[in-house]
Amino acid sequence: MDLPNRILAQEILRKPQFSFQTTTPPVDVRVATMEKLFDHPRLAAAMWRECQFVPRLFAFPLPSEGLIVDDTRGLKGTLTLAYREPGKRVYLIDGRVEKWRMGNPFAVGAKMVVIYTYWRGPKGFQSHLQTWTTLDSALLGTLTRPFKRYIQHRQEEFMAYILGNMSHGGEFAEHSYENFLGPIRREGDPVAVRDYLEVFGKHR
Repeated sequence: MDLPNRILAQEILRKPQFSFQTTTPPVDVRVATMEKLFDHPRLAAAMWRECQFVPRLFAFPLPSEGLIVDDTRGLKGTLTLAYREPGKRVYLIDGRVEKWRMGNPFAVGAKMVVIYTYWRGPKGFQSHLQTWTTLDSALLGTLTRPFKRYIQHRQEEFMAYILGNMSHGGEFAEHSYENFLGPIRREGDPVAVRDYLEVFGKHR
């Protein structure tokens, strides 16, 4: 991890307001397929939408090692890939949930350190996520203190849901990839189409 990202991570890890970890159950998809989707976020988001997972997410890669994820309804985050090695990725996330988007009575901004590890076990692809979160102001941290358990539970629930959908989306992509090209073309994103042909074209 380079020095600027290490400093940002240390600031979050020094005094997080929330931390948790979760593991996904096995899914029949290869690690290589999942990594291709991780590395082609516009394609992954287009396939996510075609699977009709919610929220309906859009992804926009940044020039550096990162991307913006946006549901266009008040849930948005910038993900920076701070470190990677086979089977492990570390992300720094700067996110915001607008008022009432997830039942929150006020807008919430947060920064997160996420360690995402993944592997192919005897029963299929599995992943483990560990996160540390700090809210965007001391005042917000004070206001949310009475609701800390509820907020942490909601965060755990949401992240487990996202991870589970990612795994199942990868499974659909691997076993039914031919069903996705038509809908992706109809959406009209040339980058997603190009990525699809790059990732799955040799199978056609």
